[in-house]
Amino acid sequence: MNSLRNKVQLIGNLGNDPEIITMENGNKLAKFSVATNESYKNGDGEKVTDTQWHNVVAWGKMAEIAESYLVKGKEVIIEGKLMSRAYETKEGEKRYVTEIKCNELLMIGK
Repeated sequence: MNSLRNKVQLIGNLGNDPEIITMENGNKLAKFSVATNESYKNGDGEKVTDTQWHNVVAWGKMAEIAESYLVKGKEVIIEGKLMSRAYETKEGEKRYVTEIKCNELLMIGK
């Protein structure tokens, strides 16, 4: 059951091409967003689609795969875990970020 403590699984479409950052040691980082859609009927019986955007980061080999194969609009399955961090802007404002650290990546669709 420990593997279920912090686990995220998403099926969605890439909102942008991955941003690839190469570290000084040669390790790669890929950043991209994934959109998931949920449809439901509102009180008037009209179909409503709710889109949620998720920030995803991938490191190492997973980042290299993202760099080679992922493009905006591509449908993917992401498995990973939630990671939160805080940083301070140049103006001294504290910002908080929650991202999904990608452990598994599966490309689906065409």
